[in-house]
Amino acid sequence: MSAVTSKLSGEQEKKLCSMFSSRRLSLLFKASVHGYTADAFHRKCDRQGPTVTVAYNNSGYIFGAYTSRDYAQTNQNIADEKAFLFSFNEKEMKRDPLRVISGEAQRSHNDGAAGPNFISLVFLHNNTATVYSNPGTYQFDPVEMHGNNLQLVECEVYRVEGATTLMEKPWREIQWTSEKRKALMDMITDWTPGLSSVKQARVLLVGPVGVGKSSFFNSISSVFRGYVSTQANTGCAGTSLTAQFRTYSISAGRGGKLLPVTLCDTMGLEDGVNAGLDIDDFTSILKGHIQDKYQFNPSMPLQPESNSFYKRPGLNDKIHTVVYVIDTGKVSLLSNKMIEKLAAFRRKANQMGVPQLVLLTKVDEACPSVAADLKTVYQSHHIRKMMQKMCTNLGVSLTVVVPVKNYCEELELDPETDILLLNALTQILRATEGFFDDCNKEEVGRTSLDKQQHVRPPENQELQENGEPEQHDFLLDTEQPENSSETDMDNIPAEDASSTNDKNILFIFIDHEPESVKEMDV
Repeated sequence: MSAVTSKLSGEQEKKLCSMFSSRRLSLLFKASVHGYTADAFHRKCDRQGPTVTVAYNNSGYIFGAYTSRDYAQTNQNIADEKAFLFSFNEKEMKRDPLRVISGEAQRSHNDGAAGPNFISLVFLHNNTATVYSNPGTYQFDPVEMHGNNLQLVECEVYRVEGATTLMEKPWREIQWTSEKRKALMDMITDWTPGLSSVKQARVLLVGPVGVGKSSFFNSISSVFRGYVSTQANTGCAGTSLTAQFRTYSISAGRGGKLLPVTLCDTMGLEDGVNAGLDIDDFTSILKGHIQDKYQFNPSMPLQPESNSFYKRPGLNDKIHTVVYVIDTGKVSLLSNKMIEKLAAFRRKANQMGVPQLVLLTKVDEACPSVAADLKTVYQSHHIRKMMQKMCTNLGVSLTVVVPVKNYCEELELDPETDILLLNALTQILRATEGFFDDCNKEEVGRTSLDKQQHVRPPENQELQENGEPEQHDFLLDTEQPENSSETDMDNIPAEDASSTNDKNILFIFIDHEPESVKEMDV
């Protein structure tokens, strides 16, 4: 079957995209292929986010309608302040396109079972290659809109990618208040790992070159310092700027106490052979064998016989959570090799029982709406789509994918950026709690086993007439040899006897009869 292709020329698509600040269009429905029916339209176009319907007639008119809302067959009139009708003629491409908005705030289109129904224009009318036209809700001149030619030669529907359009409500609730910011900071400052032997959670940041791993640490540090700081080295080099394994503690203000979390930075991941962080080094980091400031050698992982290899790491040295850091704007550009490498790292962390999260950085660069207002991050169709794509790439659930914006060019802190960063760190600590919970369970299991192996004397011993407990032949932690039920004094070698220096030695013979307990002078 041949690929379904767009009827729009490159120039026509560019003109259309300019009307809603879109980066590109994705063809969902083509009537000449899928059918001139409402059913075919809904099967391809329901719940696709912002879409534009494009109709063509023999008079050279390219006209249609845009909505920022989903089609969902709710049988309701939909209010969409971003909706509009449009038209231009392929013979007059230099002219600005016609753009008409609804005159009724609560009626941009009807979300029923028919084809695209914009009240004044209804496409695929009665399941035919025609358009119903009745100016009213949208006021336009029929000649200017479609040349009074309602017979279609094609009808297409496109999903609008990267448009500055938002969901009506955020799909994750975030409080953007100063009180919430302070509550998050207090919670993080007071958090404890839950194990007396561990004071700080160790979190490893892993990701391709240039995604913002080091910037994430700098940003978190900035929030708690109260000003934008740049402790970790950052930049835009083509290869990883982080050549060492670094561990960064964070202070609650200058000279304040350390937060209960250490962020660990590594070399960036790269596609090439002998380039970027190696999975063997990744494994050594998880196990605690690699120490702060170790200089990576991309051509050879750290060997156990090396002086830099920490041979006896404790729980404080191991990694407690792995965070994969990905540039939101480059999710769709990740190579197969990079996805395979990330998947291999994830499998290794799974085998070792280490919790994992995904941070999507640079959300403001990926979506213009979010750049204009960071509070819309959970209303952006594009951001949600990129989060879902990373779920597919790594095989994780959406609950462990968190978007953030780092401080990169700002000189002053922004409360909304802080809240998004603090929320991400909170999710990291919550994931880490799962690791320590498992450690506690293992410790309880070992303690229980030790108690079972330690044999104790019977609790209900019978007392002798003198009030002393009756003696029983039991041994602690060891079993009595078969041939040692009685000690033969005649068999003690003379040399052994002389070595006692004539001291009195008390031999206790344990039998079932109390009179068998004797003191002998050797």
